Amino acid sequence: MIARWHEFLDFQVATRPDAHAFSDDGGAGWTFAELSDAAGDVELILRDAGMEPGDKILLLAENCAAVVAVLIAGARLGATVIPFNARQTETEIGRVLDHAEPAAIILTSDASPDAAEHARRMGASPIAGSFGNLHLKIRNGTSDAEADVAVILYTTGTTGAPKGVMLTHANMRSGGMSSARLREMTPDDLIYGVLPITHVFGLVSVVVAAIYAGAAVRLESRFIAAKLQAALKDGVTLLSAVPRMHALLMEHVKEQGSDRLHDHTLRYVSSGAAPLDRWWKRKAEAFYGVAVQNGYGMTETAAGICATRNAIGDPDVSVGPPLPGVEVRIDETTTGDGTGEVLVRGPNVMKGYYRNPDETARTFDAEGWMRTGDLGWIDERGFLNLLGRSKELIIHGGFNVYPPEVEAVLNDHPQVMQSAVIGHKVQGDEKVLAFVQVAEGQELTAETLHAFAAKRLTGYKRPSRIIITTGLPAAPTGKVLKNKLLEVFADHFDDTDQDVNSPDRGSAT
Repeated sequence: MIARWHEFLDFQVATRPDAHAFSDDGGAGWTFAELSDAAGDVELILRDAGMEPGDKILLLAENCAAVVAVLIAGARLGATVIPFNARQTETEIGRVLDHAEPAAIILTSDASPDAAEHARRMGASPIAGSFGNLHLKIRNGTSDAEADVAVILYTTGTTGAPKGVMLTHANMRSGGMSSARLREMTPDDLIYGVLPITHVFGLVSVVVAAIYAGAAVRLESRFIAAKLQAALKDGVTLLSAVPRMHALLMEHVKEQGSDRLHDHTLRYVSSGAAPLDRWWKRKAEAFYGVAVQNGYGMTETAAGICATRNAIGDPDVSVGPPLPGVEVRIDETTTGDGTGEVLVRGPNVMKGYYRNPDETARTFDAEGWMRTGDLGWIDERGFLNLLGRSKELIIHGGFNVYPPEVEAVLNDHPQVMQSAVIGHKVQGDEKVLAFVQVAEGQELTAETLHAFAAKRLTGYKRPSRIIITTGLPAAPTGKVLKNKLLEVFADHFDDTDQDVNSPDRGSAT
């Protein structure tokens, strides 16, 4: 029986030691046995530095094979690893240091210019071994991590006190196995690993799942459309990405004079971190020539909650049924309009928020159901359909406006790469604001999009303002940071703007 997630690697070493495991854009290419040896070297250095079970290790990183070695070394040591993207600012890193009080910091200085700069600023020391070159900073930390907590992941865009999600070895094991089985991963697969390992999707659904299944992973530290295109012609069979990555790849291929991806080796494609609308799904499936699967997960649920297994051409844009062993129900008291907050329970659900018992208590009810903060409904097939975050629900003219519905309409326009819709409180109401990303050189006006939306949305759902840009603020995963939109585009509007839809915003037909 596998008790701790890193024991998946022990199985691969015992049965397939010379099989290819991880490669990266820095030149590393490791078998499972070599990965185990690299992790052993990291573990030895940490032990010599005085690290013990219960200690916490902050891992400032961008994707590379050494990240996987550090994660396994920490698990073997009995420590808790805190993966954190090295592209975060000194202030953001400082908040995590103050909250988590780790005993050590490891930085992937060879793979990340940002990590190298943080290492210089912190006065970290270089370390080397079969894992390559890293930097290590030993500091005075606290040893209060619970023995079953494998990682603490700090959620993107949090405000106030940091929220560190505690994922246990059981959570990691459950999430990795579910992801591998959903995608039917085998040792013959090659996975493109561009989603940051410092975030739950890349960590659990790619790294842990691949080690469990014995599949190989090609890691990329940063997304470049041309490199993805080349990889898809060179053996990559599984691609999990966010809509922005798919859109940039499509635009790159379009610049070469084609609307399809030719000569690829893909068998599985998925899109996550944002709603999937029918028009975009049709476009993506025509581009790839394979079905595009949808899914739903959170940091707090070790990635997966629900996922689809649709055939190509299926118009379904739900997030599918719950994964095996996961329970989902709807709290219909949330909105009063036949929908409600999504509640989740299962072996994938986090232990709680680190050093935040009050928030943990607010998130779980007495029966162990976790409140996701997302709104949705379950259809007659048992498939979950999402309506957006409960905190993002817009009440405009007395009516509920769900941002994903408006975004789906805007994304239908052929010149739109992606969009983000938020509410903006004004005296006595909320305005619907839309931020729309187009490719460089595209000539698309807000007036054109207003007219486009007017034919597809009832009055109260239509955006009051549409701001067109070539870039939206995004997390390293590619997920749009909606909480940054008003700040980034503050000079585009003010509270005196007239609502272009005010004459008929009360119409519901």
